[in-house]
Amino acid sequence: MAPVVQSSQPWVEKYRPRQVKDVAHQDEVVRVLTNTLETSNCPHMLFYGPPGTGKTTTALAIAHQLFGPEMYKSRVLELNASDDRGINVVRTKIKNFAAVAVGSSRQGGYPCPPFKIIILDEADSMTEDAQNALRRTMETYSKVTRFFFICNYISRIIEPLASRCAKFRFKPLTEEIMGSRILHICREEGLSLDSEALSTLSSISQGDLRRAITYLQSAARLFGSSISARVLISVSGVIPNEVTQAIFSACRSGNFDLANKEVDNVIAEGYPVSQMLSQLYDIVIDADGISDEQKARICKKFAEADKCLVDGADEYLQLLDVASTTMQALTNMPQDMACES
Repeated sequence: MAPVVQSSQPWVEKYRPRQVKDVAHQDEVVRVLTNTLETSNCPHMLFYGPPGTGKTTTALAIAHQLFGPEMYKSRVLELNASDDRGINVVRTKIKNFAAVAVGSSRQGGYPCPPFKIIILDEADSMTEDAQNALRRTMETYSKVTRFFFICNYISRIIEPLASRCAKFRFKPLTEEIMGSRILHICREEGLSLDSEALSTLSSISQGDLRRAITYLQSAARLFGSSISARVLISVSGVIPNEVTQAIFSACRSGNFDLANKEVDNVIAEGYPVSQMLSQLYDIVIDADGISDEQKARICKKFAEADKCLVDGADEYLQLLDVASTTMQALTNMPQDMACES
């Protein structure tokens, strides 16, 4: 029966911290919010930072610690990007929930302060009109309602909303913090993970603990309890290092036919070109024997190609363009090759 129970719940949810103090690597945030829980004096809050760093977990933990399981449903309204959060919803559903006054009474040992909480996850995807409509609601019902905004990009939150909130920045998790959390899950689930696999998992998840746990669970389901670095790379969709090195070496050789052959291989294997650009960028930045000017020329082309891919350009042509420009830069060809005829 144990494996059935194990597979019935995603590990991301199974190992989600239930209390603010358990959130990893956000020491300043945890310290301030712990004080908030002790005093039950809670301002509007804005949590921002990269994905998988504990923003939603922290907001949910605060709400659960303030109200407990019984009062949570009546005191907390949670909306994310999958919910309709246009201007009409702000004027009706959110406003109606915010307007209801509540009393203060300790229940089951929980503080239950005299206000409700509205959690707006992925708030940076809300339209500017919807955000503007929230301004008045926040002011009018500030005595009985607190807003928690959660976003990846604080620049997409309009200034009048941001200025009304206490701001908390969530940092990407370090390799050490992520490693300790992953090893804890491995012990709980009976997995074997060597140091190389742990390092690989930390690097491919790029500070996103949620992504790391998802990769770990995928690898465990597909390959069993012994997990290697190669297994993690295969389930993550990361392009194998030898493939990216092959295309970079071809560019360095100055042989266009060889570079074109490697580009063909990448497209034929179905690797996403946007992912290839990201990994080539890491190789170029760390490469020895390349001048800063050469790196600048190559990275400029990466940026242009990435924009073209977002706009729907052909992957083969964009990767070939990147390979050609990289070859020109590495072999010191002139940037504008004049046509001689």
